[in-house]
Amino acid sequence: MLEQFKSYLKNTLFLKEKDKILLAVSGGKDSVVMLDLFAHSGYKFAVAHCNFHLRGIASYLDAQLTQELAKKYKARFYRTDFDTYTYAEEKGISIEMAARELRYDWFEKIRKENAYNYIATAHHSDDVIETFFLNLVRGTGIRGLSGIKAKSNRLIRPLLFANRNQIEEYIQENELKYREDDSNKDIRFKRNKLRHDIIPQFKDINTAYRENILKSIDLLNVTQDILQEKISEIRKEICSEKDVHIFFDIKKLTELKHLSFYLYELLAPYGFNPAQVEDIANSLKGISGKTFFSDEYQIIKDRAFLILSPIYDEEDNTLVYLHEKQNELIFNHKINRQSFKKFQFTIEYKKITGDFKIPKDNNIAVLDIEKLKFPLIIRRWEYGDSFYPLGMNQKKKLSDFFIDKKIPTIQKRNILVLLSGKDIVWVIGYRIDNRYKILSNTENIMQISLNFV
Repeated sequence: MLEQFKSYLKNTLFLKEKDKILLAVSGGKDSVVMLDLFAHSGYKFAVAHCNFHLRGIASYLDAQLTQELAKKYKARFYRTDFDTYTYAEEKGISIEMAARELRYDWFEKIRKENAYNYIATAHHSDDVIETFFLNLVRGTGIRGLSGIKAKSNRLIRPLLFANRNQIEEYIQENELKYREDDSNKDIRFKRNKLRHDIIPQFKDINTAYRENILKSIDLLNVTQDILQEKISEIRKEICSEKDVHIFFDIKKLTELKHLSFYLYELLAPYGFNPAQVEDIANSLKGISGKTFFSDEYQIIKDRAFLILSPIYDEEDNTLVYLHEKQNELIFNHKINRQSFKKFQFTIEYKKITGDFKIPKDNNIAVLDIEKLKFPLIIRRWEYGDSFYPLGMNQKKKLSDFFIDKKIPTIQKRNILVLLSGKDIVWVIGYRIDNRYKILSNTENIMQISLNFV
């Protein structure tokens, strides 16, 4: 198995002798075998272990064994602890998804900080088959059926050439210590039910089921590559980019045969699922202003375009973009490391009439729409920000405004601002900018209301 492993590293993953690899080691059979193989392969490596605190004392014993193995192989050892239950609850996701997000974010952080070339995980060919069937049931299309990639950017899976039986044989032959996760036998988990109850029955139909399924997955990989070439051609025809926004030409989209299929392939990289894409496709002939969200992106249905924008850009502190004629906006704002708050903005566009009265509510802003430059931006306030508070003709720093308002420090951290270009037009929930108030000659306004969902 060692020679197969070395060949796979060199001829499939194209690793170089000087490459440094960060190994994700849980203490289970698969990762212990990967660690032992790397120790005999001649490559430089380190060991990284996550304690998710999901299995009581067993989680600590996993970490203890992994540290002992790192010492045995004279490898640098990295360890971290996660409060996985709290993270999953705060983000509204499953425990499995929470653990995945936490570990991969941490692995990448360690890789960058310590100049490792790749992160290695111990997925093997049976994992590929299980993932294939899980995605088949979920309805992910060819994208999900094309399997686990051997190499994806800085992530490698050096055991994909082996199956579970080969790994167990290697464990026995080399008398390797490992930790058994009892939850792997719990068929309440979908993957375990597939592994223990469903997939083994294929052997009764064809003893070569493993090889045949893997061949089919390889063919689907080729199909996906060909499809992506076609998608790239379509993207060039119907998409244009400006700053951080991508514009999808609605007229050209509706001319496509199999619209939903192509639209999914175009939008899936931005986190939109099949059900959302179906809703987006159905909205193309509807009124403007409807908004759709993935975790990191929003799509606004305009008259001529679907406009895709990031919800939050860490570099410029932007949370979300507000486009002209958009009538609703919902997004999660990270209040602090422990919690997320969901905000809803409703936007109305009105023509001034004689009986119009400005609402006396700090959570409602009434702005002269002719003075605004779209898209507007909602972001966290920053030190150095300033505006002209309503009723004043002099600029005032937000930090001074907050002092005057006697706003507590912890509350100040969470304040958002609405910008038109570089101007703050509304300190959300507090006051609008004097330059953007409505005047006697104002005809058209935008009224934006903040609500907590």
